[in-house]
Amino acid sequence: MPASAALPQAPQHAPTVLHRAAIRLVKAAELLPAVLVVTGPDMVETALRNDLGILSAEDVLNQILLPRDPRPVSDARVPMLAARNGRLHVFRAPDGGPEHYAVEVGTPDRNQPVLVRLHSACFTGDVLGSLKCDCGPQLQAALRAMEANGTGVLLYLNQEGRGIGLANKMRAYSLQDQGLDTVEANHRLGFEDDERDFRTGAALLRQMGIGRVRLMTNNPAKIARLDSEGIEVVERVELKVGRGPENTRYLDTKARKSGHLLA
Repeated sequence: MPASAALPQAPQHAPTVLHRAAIRLVKAAELLPAVLVVTGPDMVETALRNDLGILSAEDVLNQILLPRDPRPVSDARVPMLAARNGRLHVFRAPDGGPEHYAVEVGTPDRNQPVLVRLHSACFTGDVLGSLKCDCGPQLQAALRAMEANGTGVLLYLNQEGRGIGLANKMRAYSLQDQGLDTVEANHRLGFEDDERDFRTGAALLRQMGIGRVRLMTNNPAKIARLDSEGIEVVERVELKVGRGPENTRYLDTKARKSGHLLA
């Protein structure tokens, strides 16, 4: 159904709020961010006659823009090839949404900066071993580094495709095969360069009692977001692995357009 059909008529002085809410709603559903906004004097009645849900634009924005607050629901020991002394923690937000995970290696001292990696889900790289990105090698290298360090925490955030979902990621891949780079492909589909929300990572760290970290990343945006959320990044630990002929352009684009520290 048209996403805007679920929204009551917006005040005449605030059409931007209605449009923003509609776009946010379809992005949250990992759909292409395109909507048809229809206004009129009887839109609520039309929605009711057609058994459509009704939400105000303000409620949509308030709910979607709120930071997620996942809570721990279960954990168990999971020995891994890269880190044998591992424990997997599962987190779920009270209002639903995707689960997020924390892989705890050893028993990190919460009174000291903890070696931490924020890793966003990448089905193609992490599971299939895709050569188009460096995600799989980064995941395994981070776990090996934590094993060598003795302790660490890897947060596995379900934000596939920089937050646009797997279906849209495949659409972006098709555009890349036509010559567009990663950022250009996202823009062509109507998305920002990066739609991820790293506030979720900060929330998971707080739930685990971790306030100071040595962050394994090449992305300054992760450092800035954790700092703004009250998680002190005392050191950046670079993680440069996985470069090859299939992903050189991808990595160069991340450095040139997204500010990743890959030089």
